[in-house]
Amino acid sequence: MKVVSVINYKGGVGKTSLTANLAAELAWRGKKVLLLDLDAQASLTFSFITPDEWRDNFEAEGTIKAWFDAFENGAPIPLSQLIQTPARITQRLSGKGTVDIIYSHLGLINVDLELATKLGGANLAQAKKNFITVHRRLADGLASIPKDRKYDVVLIDCPPNFNIVTKTAIVASDYVLVPTRPDALSTMGIDYLMRSVNALIKDYNDYAKLQDGAAEKSIKPKIVGVVFTMIQEYNGAPISAQAAFISQVRRTSGLSVFDSYIKRNDTLFASAPQYGVPVVLTVHSNHSHQSVVDGLEAVTTEFASALKI
Repeated sequence: MKVVSVINYKGGVGKTSLTANLAAELAWRGKKVLLLDLDAQASLTFSFITPDEWRDNFEAEGTIKAWFDAFENGAPIPLSQLIQTPARITQRLSGKGTVDIIYSHLGLINVDLELATKLGGANLAQAKKNFITVHRRLADGLASIPKDRKYDVVLIDCPPNFNIVTKTAIVASDYVLVPTRPDALSTMGIDYLMRSVNALIKDYNDYAKLQDGAAEKSIKPKIVGVVFTMIQEYNGAPISAQAAFISQVRRTSGLSVFDSYIKRNDTLFASAPQYGVPVVLTVHSNHSHQSVVDGLEAVTTEFASALKI
């Protein structure tokens, strides 16, 4: 089971659409995928179920917030208890693979404040232990999922920040995937994001060397690469203004940049959530629709190749 955090500091870069469509296409190819929505906006959640379904069936006790809250209440519950299988995409997949999901909650932002209170300690050794315990919480939860579920990949939709909840995702991850629009605001934070990720890895691995000799396993999530989204094409290639930003990231970031990209089609991506099926699995209605799906499939192929799944 390979765990991937999908993250960018900038909101509105197509992060959730990328996550949902990667999961759907991988499942169409026969893979078992678990989605975890860690963004308090719950956009990934509402890509698969309606707000009314969420409110009636999951808001009270069926989200990742309930799992974090259970720790604070001294009565932990298994993370696997929250795994759901959305009906509409399951029907569309027709038994090829599976997409399961752990839903988010609009109140997840408050969890970060609660976790922050757990980081202190009476001395350095205790502070180190508390740091490890808090930041490993999600990693331990994922490790506890029964082996018979046999997920090929877990995709974590991270919030557009680097708070403690996000850090638990990075610590739990084998890989980090960075979606971005080809514009100044969306790409300028990539370097800062990488510095934050590397600083977390260093801090965690330093703190994992506990003074009593019981060292925790170190972490080393790998950056899969940068995926460009919302691309506008001219003559089959990104328009010149966007191509310049793509070239700049290739030249200066030091990161792998996917050759494939996701094309812009606001109507397709905006309407997909109401049907509970990501764009990549919808019926092609015209050439523009087909072109978007082709791009999503190509991105998935690069992603699967990078992870060897």
